[in-house]
Amino acid sequence: MDIYTVSFFGHRELKNPFNAEAKLEEIIRDLLNNNSYVEFLVGRDGLFDQLVSSTIRRISKEYNYGNSELILVLPYMKSEYRKNTESFEAYYDCIEICEKAAHSHFKAAIQIRNRWMVDRSDLVVCCIEHKSGGAYQTIKYAEKQEKKIHNII
Repeated sequence: MDIYTVSFFGHRELKNPFNAEAKLEEIIRDLLNNNSYVEFLVGRDGLFDQLVSSTIRRISKEYNYGNSELILVLPYMKSEYRKNTESFEAYYDCIEICEKAAHSHFKAAIQIRNRWMVDRSDLVVCCIEHKSGGAYQTIKYAEKQEKKIHNII
């Protein structure tokens, strides 16, 4: 089975989340229709991440797709996860902790995790509205790695 891996990055705040959601729906449907199996790699660090996860869940359920996995990638063991393990495990298909990030300084951990996700991905979907911040830096890294990038802005 061929696995197509997609990671998502965006700013913590979005100017137009409804527009972003509509574009995400189109991309997710296309990915699920045109690939035998899709791994969706997501974080949980802001509005865009939560929008991505809920859209993947809704589309997969609505159209009864069984060819994907929603994977939460944490940079380290977070207390939010420890306190709510059951609900996290019920929502995500898989939860991974990026070991390289987990063993680094906490201020660098998210960027290390993001780069690890990019390295693993066939496609990077982003919602980059301005040229600053961690999401922007991650996309610059993806460009250097010559990854296929789709900015939904």
